[in-house]
Amino acid sequence: MRNTRASVTLLADLVRAARYEVLPTPTIEDKVLEHVPVDRALTVTASPAKGLDATMELAERLTKHGYSVVPHLASRMVRDREQLAEIADRLTTAGIRSVFVPAGDKTPPEGVYDSALPMLADLTELGRPFEDVGITGYPETHPLIDDDVTVQSMWDKRQHATSIVSNLVFDPAAIDRWLLRMRARGITLPLWLGMPGPAERAKLLAMATKIGVGDSTRFLVKHKGAMLRLAAPGGFTGERFLEQCAPALARPGAAVAGLHVFTFNQVAETEQWRQAFLDRLEQRTKRR
Repeated sequence: MRNTRASVTLLADLVRAARYEVLPTPTIEDKVLEHVPVDRALTVTASPAKGLDATMELAERLTKHGYSVVPHLASRMVRDREQLAEIADRLTTAGIRSVFVPAGDKTPPEGVYDSALPMLADLTELGRPFEDVGITGYPETHPLIDDDVTVQSMWDKRQHATSIVSNLVFDPAAIDRWLLRMRARGITLPLWLGMPGPAERAKLLAMATKIGVGDSTRFLVKHKGAMLRLAAPGGFTGERFLEQCAPALARPGAAVAGLHVFTFNQVAETEQWRQAFLDRLEQRTKRR
């Protein structure tokens, strides 16, 4: 597909604004410090296995190093409003101004929050301690939630949030359909487009299943070419995916703020890919 100058320029802008999602493992801090420029925003995941303390501790340390950090506050891992207030105070004292609020996978929930909306409402009643609050979007069918429900959920959360982060997806057509449907519903929050960074095929597919991707794994099985690209040296880079998404992302009203890159902690490879892809996009804009 041959993109217009406007879509190539938009892709370059989105790549410049890309932020990286990392998992709070023992080695990730050193990897970030070695390979990720301090102007790159980072988000830190939360999992029932590691607990919220691991997320917050890493977010605090990275913030001290000068990074803009967005910790994930999974609502099903928060006990109650009192604990939420303590978390908000702790993070804002550390200089953290943005959070991402998914429901999370904790089963059963740690406390009173069985979904993200009640906790988002409590954050609002606590005086909106964070300048930016992200919520989850599902371009593809969620394994456990109907499409109509996920779109309605974004509508219900919109008054408590400032942005949407789309789940990991491999199908550009799904992004196109979802953007049209979401914007037609009147959901105007800016979108961070979720996409995988460079990763080995086995790791990518395993993580996709864990993160909750619906049809993407089936999409890869049906499209052997995509599987071959994932298996090739260097793994999946996402360039073709973004090129195919470009017309939908450039459409008036799409309101895509940047890329939310699932790094699977391969931050060196992700930053190398981002810089190389950005260089190619900038060269294309100069030639047009």
